[in-house]
Amino acid sequence: MAGIVSVSRADLEGRRKKLRQQRQMKFIRAAWRTFAVSSLASGLLWVAIQPIWVLKTSKDIVILGNHLLPDEAVQSLLVLSYPQSLWRIEPYRLAESLKQEPTIAQATVSRRLFPPGLIVQINEREPVALAERVIRPNTAMQDCPVPLTQGESRPSDCPSEAVFSIAPTRKEQGNKGSINKKVSVGLLDANGVWMPLGKQKPLNPNVQLPSLKVIGSPEQYRPYWSPLYQAITQSSVKVLEIDFQDPTNLILKTELGNVHFGAPNFQLLEKIKVLAQMRYLPAQLNLSQIEYIDLKNPEQPLVQMNQKKRLLNAPKP
Repeated sequence: MAGIVSVSRADLEGRRKKLRQQRQMKFIRAAWRTFAVSSLASGLLWVAIQPIWVLKTSKDIVILGNHLLPDEAVQSLLVLSYPQSLWRIEPYRLAESLKQEPTIAQATVSRRLFPPGLIVQINEREPVALAERVIRPNTAMQDCPVPLTQGESRPSDCPSEAVFSIAPTRKEQGNKGSINKKVSVGLLDANGVWMPLGKQKPLNPNVQLPSLKVIGSPEQYRPYWSPLYQAITQSSVKVLEIDFQDPTNLILKTELGNVHFGAPNFQLLEKIKVLAQMRYLPAQLNLSQIEYIDLKNPEQPLVQMNQKKRLLNAPKP
């Protein structure tokens, strides 16, 4: 019995010693782990505060995805001062500021560590039409009725970039109080978003501008623009110009001549279909003698002939 008791005590003592050694090893491992993590964090902090992590010039910014806007134009939209610590730059705020530009639909900004810099990825709106509208000084500010406050962006439709003066016609000069016209030029995408043009926002010189031209106020034709554009792109009759200046009479300049649609309404798409059915008109009539095509009533399309041209071209007896 004495031998059995002494063996049990020795076994217990050995187990206690083994447990103490295990606890010591765990403590040493935890201490080394803490030391390694602290050293790594300190090293990263030391590396981060070194002067090499600085945005020195705009050349340290890489622009991706831009086709309409040149790199310089996108870089100018990033309100940054140089040199600038890479860690003080807020990529999210820069991306949000880029989205305020009508030409840019989406934007992401990320830091680049090696070499230090920024990567800007943008998605531009695709222009489908060249748009212009006539502005008079007494109505020019209707698009911007509220004074801009600090931090507020100018509305995209506000004609402040490309505005050109046009002298009044003789008829307008005879009208009392007539004034010079001003034309604001921009681009439209398929959703009707106005993208202003101007010297402050030059486009890439290699970009080919759309051939379709739209005249009028975007506020008037925006509700009809998307379905109208989809309809004319699918039509077999080529449309060269869309004139929204008269809200009671939409005029399309087509390969068949000018087409009067009347007021834009629920029959607009039906009128486009009727126009497509008239694509064989050149085989029946001389297009040079057509003054305009009247589709105000799609059930009764009319062709208005130019009487003067018909008399000039009539055969002599």
